Amino acid sequence: MVLARSVSPKLKGFIETKLETWMGLEINREKTRVLDLKQKGASLDFLGFTFRYDRSRYGAARYLNVAPSKKALKREREKLWQMTNRTHGWKPIPVLVQELNRHLRGWAGYFRFGYPRDAFDQINRHVLLRLGQHLRRRSQRPFQPPEGVSFYEHYKRLGLRYL
Repeated sequence: MVLARSVSPKLKGFIETKLETWMGLEINREKTRVLDLKQKGASLDFLGFTFRYDRSRYGAARYLNVAPSKKALKREREKLWQMTNRTHGWKPIPVLVQELNRHLRGWAGYFRFGYPRDAFDQINRHVLLRLGQHLRRRSQRPFQPPEGVSFYEHYKRLGLRYL
C-alpha cells in the first residue's frame, strides 16, 4: 500500500520499478488498484485497518481516519467467543481473566494506531457480555456479584482490564 497525494504516471512507474527490481517482488496486476480516498464513501481495508477520509467534528476540514476494520472486529469477537465458550468452564476465573487480559492487551497494542476508541468500546461491551454469560453458565445457580457491587466493578475486582 502506498499513500500519495496525487498519482502520476512517473510516480506509478517509480514505485513499480522499485518493487520489482530493487526489492525483487512481483506485483499482482489483478489486485493492484488506484483509489482516491477523497471521494465520498471511498475506503480501503488493509492489514486489519480501514482507511478513509472523514469530516472533522469542528468544521468542514477532512482528516484521514484509520480504525480497525469490520472484519478485524468480527474476528476479535469470534476469538473472544472461543475463549469464553463452554469448553473453558473448568478454568478458574482468575486464570480466564488473565488469559483475556493478555489477549486483549496484544490486540489493543496492534490496533492502537489511528482512532480506535469506538472499536475498543465495542470490544469492551462484548467482553462484558461474554464474561457474564460464561459466569452464569458455570453453575446451576445464576451468578450474582457481591451485594452492593455492580457487574462492571466486580469484573474489575477480578482483574479484568478494559481497553
